[in-house]
Amino acid sequence: MASSSCFLLFTAILALVSWQAVASDPSPLQDFCVADNSSRVLVNGFVCKDPEVVTADDFFLAAKLDMPRDTKMSKAGSNVTLINVMKLPGLNTLGISLARIDYAPLGENPPHTHPRATEILTVLEGTLYVGFVTSNTDNKLFSKVLNKGDVFVFPQGLIHFQFNPNPYEPAVAIAALSSQNPGAITIANAVFGSKPMISDDVLAKAFQVEKKTVDWLQAQFWADNHN
Repeated sequence: MASSSCFLLFTAILALVSWQAVASDPSPLQDFCVADNSSRVLVNGFVCKDPEVVTADDFFLAAKLDMPRDTKMSKAGSNVTLINVMKLPGLNTLGISLARIDYAPLGENPPHTHPRATEILTVLEGTLYVGFVTSNTDNKLFSKVLNKGDVFVFPQGLIHFQFNPNPYEPAVAIAALSSQNPGAITIANAVFGSKPMISDDVLAKAFQVEKKTVDWLQAQFWADNHN
């Protein structure tokens, strides 16, 4: 009976460890698996293109990441240019993507999360005030002012932000993310700009404000700063 209990405990622990091991992008089982965007087969990720027809262009994108992006179209004053598997098929199964982020003076990449990726950010130009908040119940803020050449890490799934405190000069950063498709949930957009809208009764209770305040927030235009 004791040996049976030990076996069940061992099996449960093994299952838990195995689940953690596959909780992010799966490891590749071959040299590459270029995404076949023409396939109608639905899988977790993308079906592999026939290796015999793969070319160097499947791993290449003339992204022009050296060129400044327009930050005037975003109310947040930022522009995120994400290079993920949808834009670069060769990223499929490799567990990585890249983004250039442009910040207007006093612009920000507002509080958001990446449900499937850790992010490491490098400042190329300017200064950024950045930070992330830990999960309940501590909700501790870890923040730092970054200058050109500095690096900061945002753990997977945690709410984080970047803000350009300079009222006169723009800033630029490059971020690497540990998923071919990291996803992004901008907190304000998700809460106040969902379709259909979350009940103002729910949000008024959650934020401890009057319903008219929630109604005003939901009436705003919650634009996306991702391209």
